[in-house]
Amino acid sequence: MLNLSLRSQWLREALRTNLWFVPVLEVVGAILLYVVTHAVDRAAFHRHLSLPSWVIFGSPDTARQILTTLAASVITVVGIVFSITIVTLTLASTQFGPRMLRNFIRDRGTQVTLGTFVATFVYATLVLISIGAGSGSGTFVPHLSISVSIGLVAVSMGVLIYFIHHIAISIQLPYVIASIAGDLSNAIDLESRDDGVPLEAGPSVAELVRRMAEGGGAVPAPTSGYLQFVQHRTLIGLAAEKGAVIRLHKRPGQFVVRDLPMATVWPAGAADSVAAALRRAHITGPTRTLAQDLSFAVDQLVEIAIRALSPAVNDTFTALTCIDWLGDSLCKITTQWNPRAVHRDSHGFVRVITAEVEYSSLVERAFEKIRQASRGMPAVMIRQLEALTNIMDQATLPEQHQLLRLQAQMIHESSIESVPESRDKADVQRQYNVFLRAAGTKATVP
Repeated sequence: MLNLSLRSQWLREALRTNLWFVPVLEVVGAILLYVVTHAVDRAAFHRHLSLPSWVIFGSPDTARQILTTLAASVITVVGIVFSITIVTLTLASTQFGPRMLRNFIRDRGTQVTLGTFVATFVYATLVLISIGAGSGSGTFVPHLSISVSIGLVAVSMGVLIYFIHHIAISIQLPYVIASIAGDLSNAIDLESRDDGVPLEAGPSVAELVRRMAEGGGAVPAPTSGYLQFVQHRTLIGLAAEKGAVIRLHKRPGQFVVRDLPMATVWPAGAADSVAAALRRAHITGPTRTLAQDLSFAVDQLVEIAIRALSPAVNDTFTALTCIDWLGDSLCKITTQWNPRAVHRDSHGFVRVITAEVEYSSLVERAFEKIRQASRGMPAVMIRQLEALTNIMDQATLPEQHQLLRLQAQMIHESSIESVPESRDKADVQRQYNVFLRAAGTKATVP
């Protein structure tokens, strides 16, 4: 069930991260709507039914003028919407970094707005060309379709007002940061589902790893790119069928190089079969995605923070906002995250061993680059110590405590070395003392 959810998540992400899928659906919907309204207009023209008087638009020439004006106006607004979208993407690339473009491209508001105007234009054009030749009373005029065209234009104007408001909100940094944090939270929830206690049978993981090191068969990567998704269920089924064990050396988010080892199989004789299945069970691409890569969202928040701390930008408050959301996400990871590095078949035998990202790696990613970029900035150091204090309150494992203490210690030492003002240094020390009390130790004030 978990693998199916992840597969569905990846498919939704792949379809959402483009500007064509929603507009294509809306255009198809407009064509279907035209088919229906045109059939009704034909029935009314042949007097099989009657239309209300308020949908009658006079002569064929009048109908052509109305539709020509509507289509020309809509296509003009489409150009404006495209221009606003390009300006927004340019601003996002400059201010937030090129990797933030994905968040704007996948925005449903932009996609729906583009689709609504393009669909309205297509519908109005189809209605225009359906008007019969000539201008006499016997010429076919699709009165209902013209009324629907006017209604679609009215809806498009409402969507345009929404789009302008939406763009004005979405380019604000707090909104962008909260959106990335929300994606991270959803990814944590997806990977934190508990499938129950699995059956355990056969050799241990350590024994299987030893066997692979001594006599395993290497499986090369078929293509180069960032590993975006791995279908573990497919690999488990094949490994169970062959009586084999597969160890993946790369996790989603890491770069794989063509023809270099991507996995090891034991026994070595099953390597050829696994190589064929691996082509179907994994997806690589030029970019990273969130489907199975929590560290991607962490890296995005860190990137915004260190760009804000650069001398060219010097936006401390944006960095503080990123630290707040990073602290919130790591609290959730500390208490809920439950990745599966070992996948077993229905009989409990180990079939797939994955290279999952470690908790220590996520903590280091979240704090180290920001700490390095914030030397001499006591406000940022204090906020990082506050975040570490909150995470420490949630941590239960000794290795987590040790990792968090090390991060706090490095921030404290950085403040001693880089903060020139004694009062600022004392402020950092006080927050460090708060962290130490949360960690169950006493601070020694120098």
